[in-house]
Amino acid sequence: MDTDKFNYVYSCDMDINVQLKIGSLEGKREQKSYKALLEDPMLRFSGLYQESCSDLYVTCQVFAEGKPLALPVRTSYKAFSTRWNWNEWLRLPVKYPDLPQSAQVTLTVWDVYGPGRATPVGGTTVTLFGKYGMFRQGMHDLKVWPGVEGDGSEPTSTPGRTSSTLAEDQMGRLAKLTKAHRQGHMVKVDWLDRLTFREIEMINESEKRSSNFMYLMVEFPRVKSGEREYSIVYYEKDADESSPSPTSSDIVKVPDPQMCMENLVESKHHKLARSLRSGPSDHDLKPNAATRDQLNIIVSYPPTKQLSSEEQDLVWKFRYYLTTQEKALTKFLKCVNWDLPQEAKQALELLGKWRPMDVEDSLELLSSQFTNPTVRRYAVARLQQADDEDLLMYLLQLVQALKYENFNDIQGGLEPASKRDSQGVLTESSAIGDSSQMASTVTVMPSTQKGKEGTDGENLEQDLCTFLISRACKNSTLANYLYWYVIVECEDQDTQQRDPKTHDMYINVMRRFSQALLKGDKSVRVMRSLLASQQTFVDRLVQLMKAVQRESGNRKKKTERLQSLLADNEKVNLSEIEPIPLPLEPQIRIKGIIPETATLFKSALMPAKLIFKTEDGEQYPVIFKHGDDLRQDQLILQIISLMDQLLRKENLDLKLTPYKVLATSTKHGFMQFVQSVPVAEVLATEGNIQSFFRKHAPNDKGPYGISSEVMDTYVKSCDIQISF
Repeated sequence: MDTDKFNYVYSCDMDINVQLKIGSLEGKREQKSYKALLEDPMLRFSGLYQESCSDLYVTCQVFAEGKPLALPVRTSYKAFSTRWNWNEWLRLPVKYPDLPQSAQVTLTVWDVYGPGRATPVGGTTVTLFGKYGMFRQGMHDLKVWPGVEGDGSEPTSTPGRTSSTLAEDQMGRLAKLTKAHRQGHMVKVDWLDRLTFREIEMINESEKRSSNFMYLMVEFPRVKSGEREYSIVYYEKDADESSPSPTSSDIVKVPDPQMCMENLVESKHHKLARSLRSGPSDHDLKPNAATRDQLNIIVSYPPTKQLSSEEQDLVWKFRYYLTTQEKALTKFLKCVNWDLPQEAKQALELLGKWRPMDVEDSLELLSSQFTNPTVRRYAVARLQQADDEDLLMYLLQLVQALKYENFNDIQGGLEPASKRDSQGVLTESSAIGDSSQMASTVTVMPSTQKGKEGTDGENLEQDLCTFLISRACKNSTLANYLYWYVIVECEDQDTQQRDPKTHDMYINVMRRFSQALLKGDKSVRVMRSLLASQQTFVDRLVQLMKAVQRESGNRKKKTERLQSLLADNEKVNLSEIEPIPLPLEPQIRIKGIIPETATLFKSALMPAKLIFKTEDGEQYPVIFKHGDDLRQDQLILQIISLMDQLLRKENLDLKLTPYKVLATSTKHGFMQFVQSVPVAEVLATEGNIQSFFRKHAPNDKGPYGISSEVMDTYVKSCDIQISF
């Protein structure tokens, strides 16, 4: 629990005047009949019969036990055009220590009623303290009773807080939810909160305008000191005492700061239950049917769900029983208090006896929740069982998981400066990128950890960094994506400013990767040279896009400039190059760009469509975007691709066509171009989709004269849209 949520201050210590803010007045104002106007001609001066908003004002006065505590105050003059919105703080002539717990404030809205006279539009009343003695905070919509002044008697005849209609119930429910969110009882998600509060505001405005009553919005202040926010609690001081002392009739409930402190009895019970002495007794312990069902529910919890202390104790108690369930391992490790040496020792001994977990589940052990190095290396050992295709599926997340590794282990693989070799660089220019040049000029040796050797000679106690580098040196596709995933993190200026240590860690990873490639055999060194050539190619492409963006004129002129630069091999040298793997899809080897086919899209950033020539004589279209961070697009498309693979394993092929995205920096990257025809164009030219299919994929034996394969793809691709 967060102790900052329980800060409070006594009202008797707040030696300042009470303030409140008058907001807006919403709703329908009661209209007087023409008969009333004939009977009282002075009504023509009021705002009821004016086309624009009349110049209303609000008075405010504090009452206690039906008697005024101070003189009323009023809002300053303000001319209104379309709505009544004062947005003004009023300083009441009464201080917090002078307020009794029964104090209430009356508010009356006034309109001009002839020279020097005013008539009440309506009044409302609200208590300053809640039922538990807490001073009101935040914004409140008060119901305005038409045609009367605010009543300060007890009980009041003009209560501002009621629930007599469905609309008010709706607004009250939203207000309670908003209060619960402000007090931290709900998970806060910034982007979702902004949308939600905007929607709540629109609902409230709609309800107030359609209601037969008017509503006055007022705001009570929040007391802040530094970053902390305090609640005001009603307390009285005795005349002969300097400390607050509540009377017997005015006992209020205040939060207990000790509720967030450690319970010594529970802590002692926890240590005794998990001591080494309890090991033999727990070894043969079996759960009954009810407990077994409860354990199965706990094991099936998603990774994001936190286990309660009771659930943690239950998992620990039956830990030996759960060793046969690979899915239960992560839940067990979450129950361990790693700060207690005896408990950690028991957990690590049991880790080797547990049924090996699936490769996919081991990814959770590499998250920020698990910092124990033995646990993380166990997860890496499980990853060693994954083939390259599966490893490539999760490579983006594994690179991010490096943030939670022990930075000293990553740094430990670096050679001393005196042993650095001038050959340990990516010799091609701009091999690592402008912002990470030092990563391309330092020789790095592979990790020298001592661990258990498997039958294949593979280190079974590798850290994540060493594992990724060793696997990448054996597979050119893994090496390609590992290089670009890490290089983007090396060039991330935001990370460099926000977390320099993490930024330096990625630089060291790139250094180790560079040296590992250099120390490999001939094929591995060729792989290193190709990565350097890719970096040079991307750097030239970026310079080309910058030159095109600097070109003045419309899109047509910029496109002509792009084509002319691509055709100029002396300046750019991109139309004819030595074959290199395409960074977006390394299985495709490209040998240049076709200049006359290059175009720019109609967009603010004007991304370029480039058609590459491949070694096989084919053409491969790609979109290159400069000035945009594609990491979010890359993550979303990776998730969609992962979904597709998981669904295919369950024999559910939804005919998805996720295109490839690769960020080569925080400011540029590649996107695969998929040729398509908009549905609107199909309907405009062919009338319907069926006619379009019949024209482009005819088959007399297929349904509706259309190829069965095309129809099957179309129907299955629609299923995913319905599911979403």
